[in-house]
Amino acid sequence: MLDPKSLMKDLESELFNYTTGRFLANDALRLRERRHVFDIPGLFSIIAKALHCKTEEIVGFRKLAEGGFNRIFLVTLDTGLQLVARIPYPILIPKAYALASEVATMDFLRSKGLPIPKVYAYSFTSKNEAETEYILMEYVEGTDLSQIWFDLKEDETISLMDQLAKVESTMMSISFPAGGSIYYARDLKELSGNEGMPLEEENEGIPLDEQIKSISLEKERFCIGPDVSVPLWYGRREQLDVFRGPYEDAKSVLVTGAKKELAYLDQFGSPRVPYQHFRREYYNYEKQPPSDHAKNLRRYLRLAPFLVPEDDSLSAFCIRHPDVTDSNLKVSTDSSGLQILSILDWQYAVVLPLFLHAGMPDVIQNEEDEVSRSMIKPKLPDDFDKLPEEKQEWEMELLRGRLVHYHYNLSTAVYNRIHHKGLVYPLNTFRRRIFNHAIAVWEGETIKLLYALIDMVSGWPSFAKDGTPCPVVFTEDEIAAAEKLYQALAQADMSEKTLRDNVGYGAETWVPVAHYEEAKAFGQEIKRRTLEACAEDEETTEEVYAVVDANWPLDDMDEKELEEYK
Repeated sequence: MLDPKSLMKDLESELFNYTTGRFLANDALRLRERRHVFDIPGLFSIIAKALHCKTEEIVGFRKLAEGGFNRIFLVTLDTGLQLVARIPYPILIPKAYALASEVATMDFLRSKGLPIPKVYAYSFTSKNEAETEYILMEYVEGTDLSQIWFDLKEDETISLMDQLAKVESTMMSISFPAGGSIYYARDLKELSGNEGMPLEEENEGIPLDEQIKSISLEKERFCIGPDVSVPLWYGRREQLDVFRGPYEDAKSVLVTGAKKELAYLDQFGSPRVPYQHFRREYYNYEKQPPSDHAKNLRRYLRLAPFLVPEDDSLSAFCIRHPDVTDSNLKVSTDSSGLQILSILDWQYAVVLPLFLHAGMPDVIQNEEDEVSRSMIKPKLPDDFDKLPEEKQEWEMELLRGRLVHYHYNLSTAVYNRIHHKGLVYPLNTFRRRIFNHAIAVWEGETIKLLYALIDMVSGWPSFAKDGTPCPVVFTEDEIAAAEKLYQALAQADMSEKTLRDNVGYGAETWVPVAHYEEAKAFGQEIKRRTLEACAEDEETTEEVYAVVDANWPLDDMDEKELEEYK
């Protein structure tokens, strides 16, 4: 029998701390953000109640995985039944809304026949025996696709892409009366006092305000409520009393994020240096005023209505998995062939217009490659057998990326025509891009949004085919300055990528624990060489040397400066 009290004796146990990786910058802060002590005996009691068993029947409890926002535990009963307990880190935002919405989304989509784990119990507050928010859900046997992703044969890739397209077709065919995130009506009422938009077919055609007024919590189980997308809530934005949905139409979706960010800049905005260190040089390491970004957000709001496609079907609300990756798919690999068993991690799923959901998953898209863009069936070069072994390996990996991209497109065209229509609609990639720049958290720069605005203005006839004059005008000097800065920053990004690739770190300077000491030392060695080169340059002043030293991206950043971005 497992004694849950014994697991509480060591509060520095890996059960409460992040042990999967380390961070080359602000490591202590990043680890502290992910530390979370909870009451294990209390959690066992909750599990026993949810599964109608005794706590004594729980014979196994171990950490299974750690993600960006949650820690996953595998719970085993003496009957052999296993389940997952997922507990969020303190940094999860907006914690209560995100957790409540994910549970309801999983239940709703599971009821539509989609392969999603069953939820046994959950709490979006820490006011319970476990003293933490949690989700208890079904543990799905199978293989994480990430374990075999790079070893798939072409027939397996074709089968997998076909299955994925069919699942996405079922998902994206579900109609919704409004946009936003899915909740249980009772949970949304408790969270916000708002009853949201009920999900029932007979409401079609009834105005949004009338539906909200007439909803009965006793009759409605699911509803659409506030959008849980992180940029709408990040840091002090959570304190803002701003509209976050449910969205009545596509235009409402397009303008809400920009209005949120304008409200944030108005209340909390202050000059700051760009968050990305390598880009600071091109701003002379000076703090940038929030007014520049606010100006571009207001420009965007004047243009946003023209981003709505002429084809109404592209503005229909639908839902899609928020992050289709190889690590979120469980598959079987037995004699029956590769089969998708379950799709995991529905945190931050949102109902949006089709044209904002349409796009290839990052793990699949290969748009940087000319062959993939042309949709020519990929193959190995004719002289493959004569190439050196190292070159053959490179060609095989190139082929793998092209095959995944190619077959996802083909499968989508055959099995998910709704999505394919959005994929091929003119300028749809641009619509998503400018929308994402407008909703994004301000990090001391506005060039991405400005550059997209200039693109839209320069191609105005494609958005206003009725001859409506463009409501935004840029001078030649503004365009030239933006182009110069944009190209310079592209070089800065290449420099950062080179450093990232050489040292081997990921987002937030993350590295695997085993690689930490080596990566830390190598990063500092590159810094030493960089400063040495600066010192040897006759044009480098002491002031410039000091600025380069102070802005090295792999050094700890002042926590007060970090807080500015929240």
